[in-house]
Amino acid sequence: MRKTLLKIVKYTVITFAAFIIVVALCVWYLYGTADMMTPTHEPENKYLLTNNDTCRTYGPNMLRKANSGLWELHVEGNAFERGEAIGKLSKDLLYYQENVFVNQIKEIIPSDNYLKFLRFFIVLFNRNLGKNVPKEYRDEIYGISLSCTHQYDFIGTPYERQLNYHAAHDLGHAMQDYMLVGCSSFAAWGEHTTDSTLLIGRNFDFYVGDDFARNKQIAFYRPATGYKFASVGWPGMTGVLSGMNEHGLTVTINAAKSAMPTSSATPISVLTREILQYASTIEEAYQIAQNRKTFVAESILVGSAKDGKAAIIEKSPDKIALYTAGKEKQLICTNHYQSEEFQADKRNIENIETSDSPYRYVRLGELLAENTPLTPVKAASILRNHKGLNNADLGLANEMAINQFIAHHSVIFKPEKRLMWVSTSPWQSGKFVCYDLDRIFGNSINFTSETESLAYTIPEDSFIYQPEFKQLLQYKELTPLIRKHTQNKEAVNDSILNIYRETNPNMFYTYEVLGDYYMSQNNKSEAQKCWKKALTLPIPKQGETDRIRKKLEN
Repeated sequence: MRKTLLKIVKYTVITFAAFIIVVALCVWYLYGTADMMTPTHEPENKYLLTNNDTCRTYGPNMLRKANSGLWELHVEGNAFERGEAIGKLSKDLLYYQENVFVNQIKEIIPSDNYLKFLRFFIVLFNRNLGKNVPKEYRDEIYGISLSCTHQYDFIGTPYERQLNYHAAHDLGHAMQDYMLVGCSSFAAWGEHTTDSTLLIGRNFDFYVGDDFARNKQIAFYRPATGYKFASVGWPGMTGVLSGMNEHGLTVTINAAKSAMPTSSATPISVLTREILQYASTIEEAYQIAQNRKTFVAESILVGSAKDGKAAIIEKSPDKIALYTAGKEKQLICTNHYQSEEFQADKRNIENIETSDSPYRYVRLGELLAENTPLTPVKAASILRNHKGLNNADLGLANEMAINQFIAHHSVIFKPEKRLMWVSTSPWQSGKFVCYDLDRIFGNSINFTSETESLAYTIPEDSFIYQPEFKQLLQYKELTPLIRKHTQNKEAVNDSILNIYRETNPNMFYTYEVLGDYYMSQNNKSEAQKCWKKALTLPIPKQGETDRIRKKLEN
């Protein structure tokens, strides 16, 4: 009996060990066979790079920092030529952007061993990324990568890193609980606008720290194939987050609820880049979207001058739908799906029930009704609004608000006039600078000194001159300070805690932060007072409410 038992144990151990070995070999095989399809172009160095205080040029390509603080890039040619020019013109900006991004990752994952594991995971996850990015865009990214630093080669080659960064945006969308994104957008036409033409507004609330958003860039492309277009993003970002082409077709993206993907497909920003470069109508945009498999769920708001209206392409890894306004002539887009095709989708239902997306949707409807007929100035006021339904005080930087004071950029489009307004810092509170794409792509301006249409500038938000705005800045400064002291169980002066409480007294997170601090100092009664106070204030997500309640129960 004993011998039989020993045999069972022996063969069980051998079987389990064999299983582990097979799994490990499969993982290492997938890791070893990962192919980013690195292009093989040789550097051309066709032009001499010139650089002065206001403008950089590389042949017909140009990069300048405008008086508004926005960087303006003008680039043309085939894919590799464009990429090489972008790299030559913005080498220092590319380094800064990558350095900020990697440092943010290190802040989240301070362990070197975990970072090494992260590299392993990224290679494994994105093993098929190359084949899911069209060759044109791989060539462009490769051209850019030739000017990137080798400081971070432990993550991957410069090309692999730049390609992966385009997928990082999608992973941020998939991590809805971490909430890197919570965008809001709208479109109106007909009786909803003063001249009946299409008007679109959007906040791109993708947040990787304020330093990441420091160098906002408007890129004006004249590609060798496809349509000329303008795109708002950051140095090195060839995908499109918000943009308009020469035919007045616009695209903006809003995250929807996704399951955590197991492998990559086409990044959303690459898909929208393809739409902007090769589509001139909503139907053409939809056909392109149908032909690409993506690995996260996304709503793509498409505006079209030719169609005189807008529509939303709702796309998940499994299905796609085109949602239109019907006779309403107005569309609102937050972070949940609206079409019949997705009404029974479990993740979409969960998103509607547990997130702040429906609240922002209703609030946008309220603001649009108050501002009908819409103008660009009124659109800016909607994008800047930080109040809740019926002007309720949500506290500053609440994700239930249209303006969460985290936006990387905010944009307003008037497609039939080819006009686009881009926000300047801070967030969407600075002035909105107007760009006339007909003039820019018609060569009727001096690119080295004049690009903005100054007569159409929307002034900065008067809110930035109010005491409440200074309190917001102080709140943003003190929050990480107190969190750090909490983590290290270090004491904070009572006067600083009182100041912090007063900076944002109607924000639930203020009291959660204070509660966590008091708990770290073993002051349970004060901690519970703060957490109970937090629960009386507007909280965006069910998960955040549950998190605070769990702290009270422990």
